[in-house]
Amino acid sequence: MKIGVIGGGAWGTALAQVASTGSRETLLWALEPEVVEAVNVRHENTAFLPGIPLNEAIRATCDLTELNSCEAWIVVTPAQHMRSVLKNAPDGARPLVLCSKGVEAATGRLLHEVAQEVCPSSPVAVLSGPTFAHEVAAGLPTAVTLACEDRALGEELRARINLVHFRTYCTDDVAGAEAGGAVKNVLAIACGIVEGKRFGQNARAALIARGFAEMTRFGVAMGGRRETLAGLSGLGDLVLTCSSTSSRNFSLGKAIGEGRDVGELLRDRRTVAEGAHTAPVVNRIALERDIDMPIVGAVVELLEGRTRIDELLNTLLSRPPGNEED
Repeated sequence: MKIGVIGGGAWGTALAQVASTGSRETLLWALEPEVVEAVNVRHENTAFLPGIPLNEAIRATCDLTELNSCEAWIVVTPAQHMRSVLKNAPDGARPLVLCSKGVEAATGRLLHEVAQEVCPSSPVAVLSGPTFAHEVAAGLPTAVTLACEDRALGEELRARINLVHFRTYCTDDVAGAEAGGAVKNVLAIACGIVEGKRFGQNARAALIARGFAEMTRFGVAMGGRRETLAGLSGLGDLVLTCSSTSSRNFSLGKAIGEGRDVGELLRDRRTVAEGAHTAPVVNRIALERDIDMPIVGAVVELLEGRTRIDELLNTLLSRPPGNEED
């Protein structure tokens, strides 16, 4: 199975590295000509994944039509651009493995629903989990969730990408895998704010635990299962991204907590902190469906400049005490 990877950022490049292990031909589509040149000539993505030697079996291109030669696509575009990229991609009934994490802002749809609408003849799978791109590209061990409603296709895809250091667990719960990946980005911003404000490790641990409760409520409401949200694509990813500046979302929150201007931070970032785009739409869905998500709501207020951190903290801490299972 020849794999095409749509998206030449750090994560797309890391997944191309996985797909090309063993000298398996892999085609990487990137928007930036300088990325294509660097990958093809220097075998390195100097813009987004510097310092990691890439397999020579990876070939990069700026031409989407070249993806026609691939039997499956790994889609790693920013969540809010996935629809437009897939619309411009060649037609075909090949499997799509979605690796972006978010909810489409314009429609409130999970990304597998967007892909099914744009490419109705293509079966869809979701790859998610606790994965920093530079570690995956360097061959460090990690484990991920591959969600596919078609179990046989899921097993076939797993056989193609599973490696000793890239352990892949299958599930048929696509909605659960996507919901966890989307909400954890928002919660990572909140944890970064806690770090930036120096509220301490106790506060961060409490936020992760209560944030996981919000993630679970949201995921179940979107059609996912609790056990999926307690796995790699939910809790596992949450723990990783809420505890390291290697996370773009955590880094964004840390800078906000340190007092930097939100608008300036978002303008300056070349790479996308998906949580900033996902937070308002998740909050909107939560309000429409009466899902209790106070941490997500707090992140939205901060991103939109409607309150200050100290004021928001007092509001959150003044909430009536609840039961642990709520």
